[in-house]
Amino acid sequence: MSSTRPLIAIDWGTSSLRGARLGASGQVLESREFPRGILTVPPGQFESVFQELFGDWMQAPGALCLISGMAGSRQGWQETPYCPCPAGFAELGQHLLWLQPGRIALVPGLSCLGADALNTPDVMRGEEVQIFGALQMSDRDSATLVLPGTHSKWVQVQGGRVTQFQTFMTGEVFALMSQHSILGKTMDLQGAFDEAIFLQGVDQSQQSGSVLHHLFAVRTLGLFERLSAAQLPSYLSGLLIGEELRHQTASAHPEPVILMGSEALTLRYTLALQHLRIPCQSRGAEATWAGLFALASAC
Repeated sequence: MSSTRPLIAIDWGTSSLRGARLGASGQVLESREFPRGILTVPPGQFESVFQELFGDWMQAPGALCLISGMAGSRQGWQETPYCPCPAGFAELGQHLLWLQPGRIALVPGLSCLGADALNTPDVMRGEEVQIFGALQMSDRDSATLVLPGTHSKWVQVQGGRVTQFQTFMTGEVFALMSQHSILGKTMDLQGAFDEAIFLQGVDQSQQSGSVLHHLFAVRTLGLFERLSAAQLPSYLSGLLIGEELRHQTASAHPEPVILMGSEALTLRYTLALQHLRIPCQSRGAEATWAGLFALASAC
């Protein structure tokens, strides 16, 4: 991409839509955010919504727009086939789906095959640009990255290419357990986050035994008033995040793990990782813009 060509970077997720107008060195000149995730857009209306919210930015001469996230999913603007791993900027660039040639493109997301007997496939959409952006910001080409969220991702990058990743349904299981199961009947979800109780849950997750048994104990600890209703969500959160981290060891991560996500979630993962003596560092939402800028520069 020419350094003078304006870049419009878009992150179009399931529940929200973010955009940034970037300058010649990747700096954010202007940003916008709307509650217009893909689930709010009727079929066939993606182009009109895009024009309504970002059409003025696209009037700039030579403007290029890269759109990452769920806009490339089956429920989005147009389904974009996943780019298989190992993959870096070059492979992502080759798999862009151009909605308007040379002007507007969807970033494809990544897929990989697991090392289990079934070679189980795994996928991501949107996180790939955060990953490459964080590497650019950290000046690293190899790292372990963790992207907490509804579906948390653990990602391995070697030589600037994503080689493998795994998805954990940690956030979704927390929501299901706390809102739609018997556990939710005894907990107060409005209670303040309790760091000490959270770490108790992390410690318990590292003990032998099934996580299914540990989950039922969330109920009995409340029934026997060992934990208050306000403390139970913190304990459940620690139990589930700890289960996700259970197979991660400090020796496997000599360099700090890179965390990317909301402030509240990265705080919890930072606490859990440090408690388990796994070094880590955090990157914010700006990693998305850095990743899309670097991808555009490589196109």
